[in-house]
Amino acid sequence: MASPLRISRLISRSFSSTSFSARGGNSYLGPRLCKYSTAAAIEEPIKPAVQVEYTQLLIDGKFVDAASGKTFPTLDPRTGEVIAHVAEGHSEDIDRAVAAARKAFDHGPWPRMTAYERQRILLRAADLIEKHNDEIAALETWDNGKPYEQSAKIEIPMLVRLFRYYAGWADKIHGLTVPADGPYHVQTLHEPIGVAGQIIPWNFPLVMFAWKVGPALACGNTIVLKTAEQTPLSAFYVAKLFLEAGLPPGVLNVVSGFGPTAGAALASHMEVDKLAFTGSTDTGKVVLQLAAKSNLKPVTLELGGKSPFIVCEDADIDQAVELAHFALFFNQGQCCCAGSRTYVHESVYDEFVEKAKARALKRVVGDPFKGGIEQGPQIDSEQFEKILRYVRLGVESGATLETGGDRLGDKGYYIQPTVFSNVKDDMRIATDEIFGPVQSILKFKDLGEVVQRANNSRYGLAAGVFTKNIDTANILTRALRVGTVWINCFDTFDAAIPFGGYKMSGQGREKGEYSLKNYLQVKAVVNSLKNPAWL
Repeated sequence: MASPLRISRLISRSFSSTSFSARGGNSYLGPRLCKYSTAAAIEEPIKPAVQVEYTQLLIDGKFVDAASGKTFPTLDPRTGEVIAHVAEGHSEDIDRAVAAARKAFDHGPWPRMTAYERQRILLRAADLIEKHNDEIAALETWDNGKPYEQSAKIEIPMLVRLFRYYAGWADKIHGLTVPADGPYHVQTLHEPIGVAGQIIPWNFPLVMFAWKVGPALACGNTIVLKTAEQTPLSAFYVAKLFLEAGLPPGVLNVVSGFGPTAGAALASHMEVDKLAFTGSTDTGKVVLQLAAKSNLKPVTLELGGKSPFIVCEDADIDQAVELAHFALFFNQGQCCCAGSRTYVHESVYDEFVEKAKARALKRVVGDPFKGGIEQGPQIDSEQFEKILRYVRLGVESGATLETGGDRLGDKGYYIQPTVFSNVKDDMRIATDEIFGPVQSILKFKDLGEVVQRANNSRYGLAAGVFTKNIDTANILTRALRVGTVWINCFDTFDAAIPFGGYKMSGQGREKGEYSLKNYLQVKAVVNSLKNPAWL
C-alpha cells in the first residue's frame, strides 16, 4: 500500500493516469465558457460496498440507544438522501459516558496495565483497521463525500500509521530525576490526566479521531469522544475494532449528537479532566468558555485558518500552479490549513492566473466512489450555501471571477472549482475562512510586503512557500507567524510532525511527541535523604 506520509505526492500519483479532459456540461459565466465534468449530474450514484452496522452510542463497551430514544439522519452528500438514522446523544448520555470513563480510569485496568500491554492493544487495533481498510474508507466517503481513493489510499493508511506511532510511545513516557540544592532525591512523574473529552470535526473524521484518541490512550487516559453530527458512522466502526483489540469497556466512549447539546455538555462537565476540540474558531471560543466556567479544565484547540501560499518570482510556474491548486482544492477545499490566500509575485502573476484557471477547468468533479475523481460534493447544504454566498461576495467586491462560481449538476452538493484573480486583502474572500473550492489569487511586489500582508490575519495555522532560493525560504520561514511552514510542498502530514496554530487558529499542538503533553500531568516528588553518599 502506498505511503500516506506525503499526501500531495500520493494524490498526484493517484491521478497521474487520469484524463482531465472536460466531459461535457458547459456553464456560461459572463463572457467565458467553462467546462467541467458533469458526472455528478448525469450518473446515478454508485452504491457503496459496505453496510452501516453501528448507529448507536458506544458507552461502557456496549452500543446503546440515546436515553431519550431520539435519532437523527446522517445524509449522503452526493444526493442529500438519508444513509441511516443515528442515536442523538444529549446531556444525559454525556453523563453516562463520562461516568463510564471515570469508572474505567479510577477503578479499571487501563491505567494500571503495563505500558507494554497498552502498546499491544493499540497495535492490535491498528492491525484491525488495516484489515478493514476498504470498508472503513467506504463509510468515510459515503458519509463525508471525499473521493474514495483519498479515503482508501491516504487517510485510512494514515490512521493505521498514527495508531502504530502512538503505540510506540506508550512504553517510552517517563519522568526525570532532578538535582536539587540540598539532601533531597527529586523525581518527576508523568501521570495520565484522567478523563479526556474530545470533539472532532466532519472534514477529516477519522484522521482527527486518531490525532486525539492515539495520544490519550498511549498516556493511559480514558475518553469520551463526540463525533460531528454530519459524519458519525466511521468513528463507531473503528471504536468497535478497538473493543475487538482488547480495549477494556469504558476506556473509549463515543457519543453522536449536536454541538449545543452533547458538545456543550461535554465541554462543561465537571468530571472531565481535559478537553480537546477541532473545529471553527467561533465554536472554539464557546468551548473554551464552557471549560473555564466549569472546572477550569485545560483545553487544546485546533481551529480555523486562512493560510497564505506564496509563489516567488523564481518559481517554476507549472509546478507552483499544481501545488497551489492542490493546497486549496484538496478535500473539496474543506481543510483548515488550505492555502486559501495565493500570493503571487507581480512578475509572474498573469501567467500564473491563466494556468491556475486552466488547471481548475481540468479538475474532475463527480461521484467520489468513481475512479479518477478529484473532487466530490461539499459536506452538506449549509456548507454548500455558505460557499456560494462567498462567491457572490467576491464578485460584488470587485474580484475577477476567472472560472467556476456555481453549483455543478442538479443533485447533491457539488460546486464548480472556482478561481478569483485581482483579489484585495480587505475582501471577505481574502479574510474569511470559506472552507470550499474557491481559490483567491493576490499580487505582491517584494518579500517585506508579502510578509506583512500574510501576517495581517487573525489566523496563523499554516503557510506554503514556493521558491528555488534557500535564502528566500529561510526569510519567510522565520517571518511568517504560523504553526507550520511548508517549503515547496504542502499538506505533508507525518505522524511525528506537530500541528497547531498561532493566534486565533488555536492553542497547543497535536501529533508528534508534543501531543503527549496534552494528556499528562507532571508531579514532582521530593524525598528527604539522610547522610547521602553523594548529591
